[in-house]
Amino acid sequence: MPDWFGIFTDFWHLSVAFILASVIGWNREEEEHNTGIRAFPIVAMASCAFVMIATFHGDQAAQSRVLQGLVAGIGFVGGGAIMKDGLTIKGTATAASVLAAAAMGASVALDRFGMAVSLMVLNLIALRGLLPIKNKLDGVK
Repeated sequence: MPDWFGIFTDFWHLSVAFILASVIGWNREEEEHNTGIRAFPIVAMASCAFVMIATFHGDQAAQSRVLQGLVAGIGFVGGGAIMKDGLTIKGTATAASVLAAAAMGASVALDRFGMAVSLMVLNLIALRGLLPIKNKLDGVK
């Protein structure tokens, strides 16, 4: 007999990770960055799934290894968002946001919903709220 409660719980966690990361992906898409509405939720869901799989038997050593691998792998994905354009580097905020999306997914998997929501809100503040300051410092009008 299928464990319907377990299936629902897994779906719930993955859905929350999807929704939270979609907000950040939407922001990146609106600003026409190369990583956006599809990549962010996928990163968050995959991170959530890997952590849920590692925590299934309660092996903390396995959790640690999965989190270490996750951070290394996300560094690779985020690195793909960084591009050099002449003397300027673009995409570092997007790459950092990919890392935050992975952390959101891992947080959801560990039932740290407050942390996941906080990451989403603070990430949006950094991307949207600090943009006018960045533009002023860069001399952009």
